[in-house]
Amino acid sequence: MALRFCDTFLRRSLRFSTIRKLTTAPEHAPLYLRLSGCSVFGPQTVRKCLFHCTPASLVSSSAFLDRLQKGRAVVSDEGLCHHQPVSVPSDSGHQFSLLLKDPDQPENAKSLKVTIVGAPNAGKSTLTNQLLGRKLFAVSEKVHTTRSRAVGVLTEDDTQIILLDTPGLTTPVKAKRHHLEESLLVDPFDSIKEADLVVVLVDVSDKWTRNKLDYEVLKCLALNPDVPAILVLNKVDLLKNKTLLLDITAQLTEGVVNGKKIRIRGAEKPHEKSAARRHSRHAEEPQSESMKDGLSQEGQDKDSLKALKSRRGWHLFKDVFMLSSIDREDVETLKKYLFDGAKPGQWQYHSEVLTDQGPEEMCINTIREKLLQHLPKEVPYSMTQQIEIWKESEDGVLDISIKLYVKKDTHMKMVIGSGGHLITRITQEAESDLIRIFLREVRLKISAKLKK
Repeated sequence: MALRFCDTFLRRSLRFSTIRKLTTAPEHAPLYLRLSGCSVFGPQTVRKCLFHCTPASLVSSSAFLDRLQKGRAVVSDEGLCHHQPVSVPSDSGHQFSLLLKDPDQPENAKSLKVTIVGAPNAGKSTLTNQLLGRKLFAVSEKVHTTRSRAVGVLTEDDTQIILLDTPGLTTPVKAKRHHLEESLLVDPFDSIKEADLVVVLVDVSDKWTRNKLDYEVLKCLALNPDVPAILVLNKVDLLKNKTLLLDITAQLTEGVVNGKKIRIRGAEKPHEKSAARRHSRHAEEPQSESMKDGLSQEGQDKDSLKALKSRRGWHLFKDVFMLSSIDREDVETLKKYLFDGAKPGQWQYHSEVLTDQGPEEMCINTIREKLLQHLPKEVPYSMTQQIEIWKESEDGVLDISIKLYVKKDTHMKMVIGSGGHLITRITQEAESDLIRIFLREVRLKISAKLKK
């Protein structure tokens, strides 16, 4: 009996030790590659050391609601503890007063403003949600789910990280097609100008776009060369041939990371090597003054824009991350990097603030997410929403009634679905998300009307 007890105790001790190592040593976490003057990365190293994926698990059971509301530690099915943030106020007046409240910062406060940019559907909102530990931003597989700039606030101990979740950088033609707000096109570079760090997110699962940075992203970087930037290769779990990540890194960084040349041996095709060498030489040469001036002026000359369009990557990235934004362990590695990079400075928000979005705005965005998920092609982009009821009932439940305005009769049939099945499903899913956002009971009603 004594021997059996000792054996059990030893096994549990070893298991606890392993878990502690995994949680306290994020530099060894899978799917992370920090390139700071590295020399050669071979495919053997890639297969042995990187790219082990485990899906992220989020605590969402209603059994934890009371503990979530009180901000206590919650234990997931994996046995790991997570400190969940306080809820978002469901009253717009309360949220507004919270945003105006003086920051309750400690003596040695640190802060960091981070702007996440990328092409549409690169996974910016998913990454932001994972960093915050709560789904506060709408996510779908369709482009332009995020339609306006929003702020997420992550406060831990003496450090506050402000995450600027921006819409996918786009052109006026595409914005008009998807009925985007005009504010998205006024000045897409404001969020980068005020940032301490730019996170450039690239979807490596898209074979058509992964080997070249989006032109709008390149333009943002060229207009703000003094703002530090890191490259994050996202959705690596969807990439079957992981060795391609090395070639993608070489192209998107132009062979230079943190001011040092890197050499990467990968599966480059012969005709691509000469092109890569040309881009590498171009990256080593400093930008001419004429190009800088041309990019910084409001009336950008055609030569400067043409030169920028011919480039595939950016040579001023400080670091490179490879991750899956739905994997909590991967995101924890990036999160630690952000906290380590925070500098002494004043907090901008009170520690209870999670986002600058109003509760009504979050509700509208949540319903838009469900419409984008369940309706085909351009149908959800042409719809508008109106809040008819937003009040607390006598039994303490938040009653919300939303009216959808649809342009075509055919669209109306799609929204309702057979026997009202689809609109019921959309309502249930949106209601469930709102309960997790506000951490209170919500009763949601969605109806549709043909807009004449």
